[in-house]
Amino acid sequence: MPFRAHSYEQTVIFGEDHRSAVAQALEGRHGFIVTTPGHKLVAEALAAELGQGTICAMARMHTPVAVTEEALAKLTSSGAEQIVAIGGGSAIGLGKALALRTGLEQIVVPTTYAGSEMTPVLGQTENGRKTTLRDERVRSGTVIYDVGLTLTLPPDISAASGMNGLAHAVEALYAPNRVPLSMLAAQRAIHLFGASLPAIARDPADRAARERALEAAYLAGFALGQTTMGLHHKLAHVLGGMLDLPHAQTHAALLPHVARFNAASLVAVLGSDPGGAIAAIGAAAGAPTSLRALGMAESDIERVIPEALGAGYANPRSVSEQDLRALLRAAWAGSPT
Repeated sequence: MPFRAHSYEQTVIFGEDHRSAVAQALEGRHGFIVTTPGHKLVAEALAAELGQGTICAMARMHTPVAVTEEALAKLTSSGAEQIVAIGGGSAIGLGKALALRTGLEQIVVPTTYAGSEMTPVLGQTENGRKTTLRDERVRSGTVIYDVGLTLTLPPDISAASGMNGLAHAVEALYAPNRVPLSMLAAQRAIHLFGASLPAIARDPADRAARERALEAAYLAGFALGQTTMGLHHKLAHVLGGMLDLPHAQTHAALLPHVARFNAASLVAVLGSDPGGAIAAIGAAAGAPTSLRALGMAESDIERVIPEALGAGYANPRSVSEQDLRALLRAAWAGSPT
């Protein structure tokens, strides 16, 4: 298989206390700590440990541009020298958006299993549309994984964010610019998610399972960070931008159906029924199974199709309007295609 591979400088610290690891990475510089309101106490504890730091607990799902501009004003006035993002995809997204606008380096401490901390991809929402860009300025310089931060992550969020990470790995398998290393990482991530997400659902206090899920998130994010997103991610972004559906849960509901559509490119890793294999992981983990359950109206399907058809993406199969309608109807209902 011909390929071109590129290396990226990135420090990953796995299995250490995040507070001491962040302090070491900052090297005494003033940090701008980005998080969500739900993680404000964690950010305050980190700032207390550091003895400094400006906290910005404004991050929101889908990274609205208006929120980024407000946070940017706060960052500029703070005099901070580095961005520290702690939380899930919302905090990581805001950190990336600020890095894009300022050129500041990022330290990222993820608390969920999506893996976006490893990618140079940023999705931003404005005027009901979510657009994505790929830029090395938003790739985190340092990523710190502390399993202790995930032990209180609710089972439903664990399941949804894990399915989001699984989507990263699945799409990396059939990306046109995949390379041997990205494929190995994606395969390992799928294996780890398949074992860890159901185990977390059975026992949320299972530290070993949560550690495996964090490793899977790292590998899935690494794989996608080397490759190109396809049909699944484009649909998730369109649904998030137009309908404001919850990001990770939308991934969970969509993924089995996109995997069925692209089954020929996935059977070598996921078996003869890739969609069924992924649906089984989601069901065992307690992840959402339909877009209808997330608040999408059936009439929204026809609104989404033109936007999705107009979004450029790489996919191993061509996608027609009829294909999209069938896929979205199945995902809306939570039934097989």
